[in-house]
Amino acid sequence: MSTLLSYAQEAIASLWRNRVRSILTMLGMIIGSSSIIAVFGISRAATSGITGTFSSFGQAPVFVGVDPSQDDPARAALHERDVVTVTDALGETAASVQPTWQRTLEVASDTKHDFESVSTDGSYHTDSLEMSEGRKLSDDDVNGAARVAVITADIERKYFGDSPALGNYLRIKGNRYEIVGVYADIKGSFFNSIAGGGVVLPYTTFYDDLAPGDLDGLLIYSADPLHGDDVAKAAVAVLRRIHGDRAEYQVQNGAAILGAFDATLEVVAVGLSAIGGVALVVAGIGIMNIMLVSVTERTREIGIRKAIGASGANIVLQFLMEAVVLALAGGGVGMALGLIGTIGAVSILSKTLGALILPYLLIVCIALGFSIAVGVIFGTYPAIRASRLDPIEALRS
Repeated sequence: MSTLLSYAQEAIASLWRNRVRSILTMLGMIIGSSSIIAVFGISRAATSGITGTFSSFGQAPVFVGVDPSQDDPARAALHERDVVTVTDALGETAASVQPTWQRTLEVASDTKHDFESVSTDGSYHTDSLEMSEGRKLSDDDVNGAARVAVITADIERKYFGDSPALGNYLRIKGNRYEIVGVYADIKGSFFNSIAGGGVVLPYTTFYDDLAPGDLDGLLIYSADPLHGDDVAKAAVAVLRRIHGDRAEYQVQNGAAILGAFDATLEVVAVGLSAIGGVALVVAGIGIMNIMLVSVTERTREIGIRKAIGASGANIVLQFLMEAVVLALAGGGVGMALGLIGTIGAVSILSKTLGALILPYLLIVCIALGFSIAVGVIFGTYPAIRASRLDPIEALRS
């Protein structure tokens, strides 16, 4: 360890003697490492915010609906009685099977009316969404087809202003629905804009009051989220047994879609980091170039060292340490600049995407790892070249 420290001190002294040249050489490392850290840090933080928010919605169900492109869509139409049949057939493989509808209907309060998205839900909740007021739908609401509703914070502000919506009523197609819960705003304006405003009714209430006909589809919550595709295939087989072999259905596995989305974000992050890595390669070439110049300038010094007993390994270690120190210095400055830029960008993105997690330790490890790797890879050839110089020829130079 003491030997390495002495080589490091000597390398620092050598680089300081040519500090202007060293600083100019470090610029490539500074630009490369700062760009990689910024891109990697921001992409990781954004991914954590997006996946964290999606996770708050709970288990993603499998949606099974009628394929409208088939010859006779009416043959495959889903009915309320199909829910019981599919539930019994799937047994313990499905945690919950519920019908689903979504319509744009006129919604009115005492002071305002407009067209809103009205959807359905049951009493099976896996989400961690917070309620600003009241509660979520319960078994009693579903079993009794209660005329109750849960709304989003946007709907509360739109129809009730600053007054609390809990206990008030909304009218849909002439029916009054008591508001028993209000979802809190999702942390992040981007997701609030995606979710938008909405009114949620028990699916039994929706069927009785608003859509006593065919279902839009089935939402199937698999007992094991990893086997969602298998459960969907089993559900489709049951439906074809009911409606005929020619009935066609569309299947959307929410968990698989979210997994593909996460994989896409990961690929984008790696791709952008690889683009930043090009700057590191250029920086490494610059380090190799300056180390070759240094070997040429210090040929006589190398000859003297060899003449007094320095081995080839000693010469290699000396010049390799200079390249590593040069790369680490540039990488350290780039890491600091990249972190500053990343923290600033994350603070801005958090207003849009919600709480973001910045992996500081991983960023520091990547910065140090890349810096050492660049120094070793691009400093090896000049170091080996210096170690192979003939001491007599070197002293004559």
